Amino acid sequence: MAASILNERDLHFMLYELFDAQELSSRERFSDHNQETFEAAMQTAKSVAERYLLPIRQKTDLQKPEFDGKKAHLIPEIKTAVQAVIDSGLAAATADFEHGGMQLPSLVACAVSAHLTASGMSVMGYTTLTNANANLIQAHGTAEQIQKWVTPMREGRFTGTMAMTEPGAGSGLADLITKAVKQPDGSYRITGSKIYISGGDHDLSDNIVHLVLARIQGAAKGIKGISLFIVPKLMVNDDGRVGEPNDVALTGLFHKMGGHAITSTALTFGEKGGAVGYLVGEENMGLTYMFHMMNEARLFVGMGATVMALAGYQYSLNYAKERPQGRLLSEKNPESAPVNIIEHSDVKRMLLAQKAYAEGSLALCLFGARLHDDEKTAPTAEERKAGHTLLDFLTPIIKTWPSEYGLKANHYAIQVLGGAGYTNEHPVEMFYRENRLNPIHEGTTGIQSMDLLGRKVPMNDFAGYKACLGAMQRTVSQAVKQPALSEFATALGEAISTLDSTTKKVLTATRSTNIDAAFSNSVKYLDMFGHVVIAWMWLKQGMVANQAITDKPNQSDSEQNFYRGKLHTMQFFFRSELPEIKHWAALISQLDTTNADMQSEWF
Repeated sequence: MAASILNERDLHFMLYELFDAQELSSRERFSDHNQETFEAAMQTAKSVAERYLLPIRQKTDLQKPEFDGKKAHLIPEIKTAVQAVIDSGLAAATADFEHGGMQLPSLVACAVSAHLTASGMSVMGYTTLTNANANLIQAHGTAEQIQKWVTPMREGRFTGTMAMTEPGAGSGLADLITKAVKQPDGSYRITGSKIYISGGDHDLSDNIVHLVLARIQGAAKGIKGISLFIVPKLMVNDDGRVGEPNDVALTGLFHKMGGHAITSTALTFGEKGGAVGYLVGEENMGLTYMFHMMNEARLFVGMGATVMALAGYQYSLNYAKERPQGRLLSEKNPESAPVNIIEHSDVKRMLLAQKAYAEGSLALCLFGARLHDDEKTAPTAEERKAGHTLLDFLTPIIKTWPSEYGLKANHYAIQVLGGAGYTNEHPVEMFYRENRLNPIHEGTTGIQSMDLLGRKVPMNDFAGYKACLGAMQRTVSQAVKQPALSEFATALGEAISTLDSTTKKVLTATRSTNIDAAFSNSVKYLDMFGHVVIAWMWLKQGMVANQAITDKPNQSDSEQNFYRGKLHTMQFFFRSELPEIKHWAALISQLDTTNADMQSEWF
C-alpha cells in the first residue's frame, strides 16, 4: 500500500497559493527566510518523522508508560525521537534565533509540524507543551526567569507543563484550592494536588518546569484570586545546574484511550512542607497569564485534530484505491473482476466527507497561524490589531470545529476500511483514539460554545464578530465575480445572513429570558458558526483552484486533477453540509428549551 503520510501537494497549496507564505519573508522578523528555507524545514520534518516517529508509532500506542511508585518510565525510543526533533531545531521552530529557535513564521511552522504530528502526535506533545510554556514565561516573566527557565527549555534540556486541573475543580477553575504562601526571600511554598498533567513526569529531560495555578493565602475566592507560579521538579542552582528535588511528587498515571506516548499524571505539591514556587508577573493575574499558554494550546489542539483527520483520510484513500471488492450495481456479470472500493459511491461519499472536514480544518488552522503572524509582525499597528482581533474571535472555532469534525473524519476512515479498520493492523482506529481527547482538553466543546456566544461575539462592541463577518462578506464579493463560483458565493452570503439574524435573536433574548435557557443550544450555535467559517475556507480554496484552472489550461493532468478535486469537495461541503445550519438556526432562534427543560429526575 502507498506509504504517503500526508498530501504534500495540499500543504504547498495552502502555504504558497492560499496564504502567501512568501510575503512573510518581506517582514523584518522573517527576512532571513524564503521559500527555499521553508521547504528545507518541511523536508527536515518529513525526514525526522519517517526515521524516528513513524517506525515507533504502533509501539508507543501498545506500550503505555509505567509507574513504579516513584517515577514514570517510557519506552526508550520516545527519548530518541524527542531528541531527534530537538536536534533538528523543530522543537522551537518559531522561537527567536537568540534563544536557539528557527524564527519561522507561525504559518510555516504549523505546516512543518504536520508530518511530525501525523507520525507521532502524543510524542510531539512533550515539545509542544514545552514551547508554549516557554512562550508564556518569555511574555510575562522577568529577565532572570527567562534566563533560568526559558533558555534551557529552548535548548531542549528542560521540558514544561501547565498544571491547572484539580480533583475537585476540573474545568471550574474558580473552585481551585491549591495554596501558595509567600516566603521572606520572595519565593512561595505551594501545596495542593493537580491531575491530568500531560508530560508531568518522565526521564526525557534534565528537569520539568511546571506552570502551576494556585491561590495566594488570603486572596479572593473565584478566578480573580488565582496566581501563576513556576514550580520546577528539581531546583536549579544559581550557576544554572540542576540541584536537589523540589517537593513535587508523582502519585499516579492515568491511562487514556489514546495518546499513550505522553504521560498523563497526578502530581502532589508540598507533601513535605511546600514546593518552592516563583510568582510569574503580578499576584492574582494567573488566569490571564495562563490564557496566553491556553489559547496557544487551543490552536495546537485544532491543528492536532486536523492532522489526525488528514492522516486518517490519506490512509483510507490509499487503501480504497488498492482494495478490490464487489462490483458496481450497473455491472450484471458475476464473473467480471471486482472493482477497487473507491469506485463505490458510498466510499466516495465517506472520502469526500473526510477531505471536506480535514482540508477545510487545515485551511482554518493555517489561516489562524497567518493571523498570528499578522498580529505580531504586520507592517502597521492597524494591521496588527486587526490580526489580533480576528484571531482572538476565531480561537474557539479553530479549537473546536476541527476537534469535532476531525473525529468524524476518523470515524469515516475506519468505515472505509470496514472490519480491517477496526483492528490494530491498520492505524485508523488509533487515529480515532488519539483524536478523541481533542474535543475535551483545553476547554470542552460546551465551554468553547459558551465562550463564543457569551463572550467573544459581544466583546468590545462586537469587534471580532464584525471583523469575521466582514472578512467573509469580502470573499463573497470577490468569488461572485467568477461565474463558476456564483452558486457557492450566493450560498455563503445567505448563510452569513442566517448566522447574523440568529445571533441577534439569541442575544436580544438574553435581556428578557433566563440566560441558561437562552444559551441551552450554544453548542449548535458553535456548530453553525463553524460550518459557515469552513464554507468560507472552502470558497477561498475554490477561488484559487478555479483561477488556476482558468489561467493554466495546459498544465499537467495531476495538477488539473488536484484543482478539480478542490472544486468538487467545495461543492460537496456546500451542498451536503452547509444546509444543516438552517435547522440549527431554527432551534437557536426559536429559543428551543428542550435541553434546559429536562429535569434531572426524568433521566
